[in-house]
Amino acid sequence: MLQPLPGVIEPRWWTGSSALPPESFTIDCSAYSMGAGDLEKDSALAQRMRSVFDEIGLVYLVNTRLTDLSAMREFAKLVVDDEMHYKGGANPRDNLTKNVYEVGAPLEAWLHYHHEMAYVSHSTKMLGFLCHKALPDRGHTFVSDNLGATEAILETDFGQKLKELGICYHRNLTDREAFAGTDQIGVYNHWQKSMLTDDPDEAIAMARSRGLEAEWGPNRLLNTRYYVSAFEYFPKLDRNLLYSSVADDGMWFDAWPKVMHLPYEERPLKLTFGDDTDMTREEKQLFVDIYDRFGIPIPWSVGDIAIVCNYRFAHGRPSIRLSDGEARELGVLIGESFERVGDLPDKW
Repeated sequence: MLQPLPGVIEPRWWTGSSALPPESFTIDCSAYSMGAGDLEKDSALAQRMRSVFDEIGLVYLVNTRLTDLSAMREFAKLVVDDEMHYKGGANPRDNLTKNVYEVGAPLEAWLHYHHEMAYVSHSTKMLGFLCHKALPDRGHTFVSDNLGATEAILETDFGQKLKELGICYHRNLTDREAFAGTDQIGVYNHWQKSMLTDDPDEAIAMARSRGLEAEWGPNRLLNTRYYVSAFEYFPKLDRNLLYSSVADDGMWFDAWPKVMHLPYEERPLKLTFGDDTDMTREEKQLFVDIYDRFGIPIPWSVGDIAIVCNYRFAHGRPSIRLSDGEARELGVLIGESFERVGDLPDKW
């Protein structure tokens, strides 16, 4: 098993104490039949789920006794009532069942805290996670309370620099044809899959329609850039919230098989300030530490369902290594899309 290169910044995920009390967002479904009646929009369970989500931005169902992803999806839809359909520009995932996607990353790689689809102009308001297969003692997902993270980062010089300069997401999307018949070493995402087309002209047009600057590099490498605020205005709370992380930097691949060996300058992702200057290692460490400070574990059992507001929480997980006979599988439900506005000047 490959080990991360020395000197990398590995997340700690939490302080050892949950940033929010689990009872504030957890619903024990033992008292519910989990039948058709509970799927009615005005059922007691549905009303309780929406109430918890509206208050906290996170609702976690346990003891559901569900084993089928399609059934779990129906319960998640009591909150996630408008699902996103990929239109290109993002990193699409493969389907596990109708409108339920796989995680899209190898288990061996740790996934830094991130807000889903922050790197394109159309993001998503919420996510649903459905536990299909679980490990008895590990494999948690973690979410980070973004209200606390926003306040903490704005107290630092780094946070004020993010506020002033914004950020730029640099993505290099490989050409599927250039890697045909190979072991896909160094590949993160081909532009054909991201842009949902095999036509280079359509790919460029799709990238630009998603707010990206785009140009072709050697070997039909599609280079894109997206300049935007590091924060996003959240209408429900009428304030700007942190909406960026090191997950969109080359650090994303520090434990990623077939990519982690690449020098940083050759990795598919890079995050800079909005003036194209690099972040220092110390700044990236602070970025990681602040999200870790507000971490909350989501331990999984089969049938568990978590619905997460993409504004109010970032999410991620440690690397996972399976022993013989073990499996860990989450289905992902992508909620309603919205067009990013960045921060608003009077909403700090």
